[in-house]
Amino acid sequence: MIRLHPNVVVSLLFAVTMTAAESPARSFVFASGSRVGADVRLITVAETYTTERGYGFEPGLEVKAVRGGVMGSPVLYFTTDLPEGNWRVKVTLRGAPGGSIAAVKAELRRLMLGPVKLAENEKLERTFVVNTRSHHIAAQHGLAAGVVQLKAPRETTQEAWAWDDRLTLEVDGAVLAALEITPAKVPTVFLLGDSTVCDQSREPYNSWGQMLTRFFKPTVAIANHGESGETYRDSIGRRRLDKVISVMQPGDYLFLQFGHNDQKQIAAGSGGPFTTYQEEMKAHIAAVRRVGGIPVVVSPMERRGFDAAGKVLPSLADYARASRETAEAEHVAFIDLNALSKLFYEALGPELSAQAFATPGGKVDNTHHNNYGSYELARCVVAGIRDAKLPLATEIVREFRKFDPAHPDDLKTFAVPPSPNFANQRPLGD
Repeated sequence: MIRLHPNVVVSLLFAVTMTAAESPARSFVFASGSRVGADVRLITVAETYTTERGYGFEPGLEVKAVRGGVMGSPVLYFTTDLPEGNWRVKVTLRGAPGGSIAAVKAELRRLMLGPVKLAENEKLERTFVVNTRSHHIAAQHGLAAGVVQLKAPRETTQEAWAWDDRLTLEVDGAVLAALEITPAKVPTVFLLGDSTVCDQSREPYNSWGQMLTRFFKPTVAIANHGESGETYRDSIGRRRLDKVISVMQPGDYLFLQFGHNDQKQIAAGSGGPFTTYQEEMKAHIAAVRRVGGIPVVVSPMERRGFDAAGKVLPSLADYARASRETAEAEHVAFIDLNALSKLFYEALGPELSAQAFATPGGKVDNTHHNNYGSYELARCVVAGIRDAKLPLATEIVREFRKFDPAHPDDLKTFAVPPSPNFANQRPLGD
């Protein structure tokens, strides 16, 4: 058993060229009183991440030693180099002085743990799985080698944590005592979609894709390959689909949700819901099936807009219908997030529903969600997994297996802490 030390103890006995499956376990210990084993190394809390060191705290935020470990002001980010793959992370937390609401997020604000209330110095151990990736595409499954066509500077700088062959953890409202990281040979649930699915890097925006991680046992990984502004066509053209297929194993899933940006093709005369949209969706389904994966079609959630009777005005009905028809024709699982989102919005009503959406500069964005809205939509997707009777439903954590979007979580008690808008300025390749 590891005891605790005021400095950070790190085991980094791996080569950057290794795959996740080949990499050994490593430990990070952050609290006082530790007995250091042969496979760990002491570092000070002042040691920030550098590419030469390969681990450390992200610079720009205060990290201080406290009873039981270290904590940040307001949060801390800890990064370590890791090859692409799935990683089982066991984290040991202690309640902050005076008690706190704790959460742990990974990479770009993917919620892995919490929110959970901890008394001062109360110990909590939890395990979750984090997926890391690079933008390189291997020449396998009949694909040509290459790279994902990332959007610069959005993905190459502001969102570089999603692509950088490193694992970054954000610890909110708690003392970090220890980490233990091991390769995880588990099924992967890949996601492809637009800004309502992708890992949003900054508050007040959030998506159901980066909340979905919270609802699964450490027996499955969530790999979110969605990106803002994209369509089924972009997924093919930028080689996001190829990237997913190149690393997909038989029995893995791919959840597909597009529509918001595909609508623009109508005005441009370059596509429509019952022509190119369906054709491009079928191309995704065929690619997944070719490598033994399981495709799941998700209809796009509605935008916020109400009629005089308090019912949601349809803005994506044709794309929801096209999604359903394609899923039925192709005999694949279907989650009607469009219908579920309407139940959710209508349960809140025309006024209160604004509190489920991002409000940059005080103006409600009626398309994109905040932490609360994305959390509830993730619960809708989980309910859809259950209702579709997917085998994946057995991997949902027990406390979240039941959800009725007509009776969402109480806004007054919702407690997922916001992340600081911390600007990562370390571009890919540095």
